[in-house]
Parts: sequence; structure tokens; C-alpha cells
Amino acid sequence: MATTQLFIVGVSSMHQPASFRGKANASLAHILAHAIESSDKPRHQIAREVGIHRETLLRVMRGDRPIGLDEAALVLDVCGAFPRASMILALAGQEDLACEWMRSEMGEFLEDFFTALPGQLERTLGRRVEDLRPRWANGTSQLVARMLAKHIDDFANRDIAMALPR
Repeated sequence: MATTQLFIVGVSSMHQPASFRGKANASLAHILAHAIESSDKPRHQIAREVGIHRETLLRVMRGDRPIGLDEAALVLDVCGAFPRASMILALAGQEDLACEWMRSEMGEFLEDFFTALPGQLERTLGRRVEDLRPRWANGTSQLVARMLAKHIDDFANRDIAMALPR
């Protein structure tokens, strides 16, 4: 799986409060350490494929060295994880889910979902995108989750109906 471009557009770290940068770095370090430790590749091979020294990789894993999003995505990709989904979850404060889903179908789903969502919103809403309100985000996420659950149930029911003798 090749990483071509990042979904997250980084804002200059000068514009972020130091506490956010520290927390973001710690979150990325946590998921990177998990990806590296659970990878089937040895650390020295991961470091070589990423193009950094293995000691630098260890400092990144410990959170002693900040890492850019491009470099973090490359580490995750080399480790067989879904970079965008893992980083977005980690930066959103969902590190445990990022670690749990980084190599799963859910991680792949989120990778594609996060990549497709902005364009779909733009195409579907057009100028109405300006009418969206931040307070609607939680309810919208619940609605999407319920729609997905219904979709999965519909597929399961259809599979069961097709398996029954007529």
C-alpha cells in the first residue's frame, strides 16, 4: 500500500499551542510504537525502509523526537497500517482505537471514508456547506453509525434469505 498524499493538512507548529503539539507528538509516538512493535518486521528494517537511523526511530517511539505527518505516515505504511485513519484517530484522542484498527478492515474503511468524505460533502452540499454547524457533528456521526449498522443488518438478512431453501 503506497502512501501518496496525506489527508491531514498540517498547520505550522508555530500556530499551535505548545500543549497541543506535545499531546499530538505523544499520541503519534504511542501509535507509532504500537505499529512498530506489532509489525512483522524488525525495527532496523523499518528504520531502513523509512530512511531514518534506528536510534532516531527509537527516539520517535519514546516521544523524545517530534515527527512530521509525512514521516509518521511513512512509518505506519511500512508497518502495514493504514496511515490516514491511524493518524486521524490518534490526533482526535482515540489512540486505543487507532492501535486496534490500524491493520483491520475497520482501519481500511476509515482510510477510504476519511479520504472520500470531504469531496462528497463538497459535491453533495455545494454552497450549503457553509450552513453546516459544528454542533451537528456528534449527531451526524451517530446517524452515520446507525445507517451503517442498518446497512450491515440488511446485507446479513439478505444472505440468510438467500441461504434458506425455497
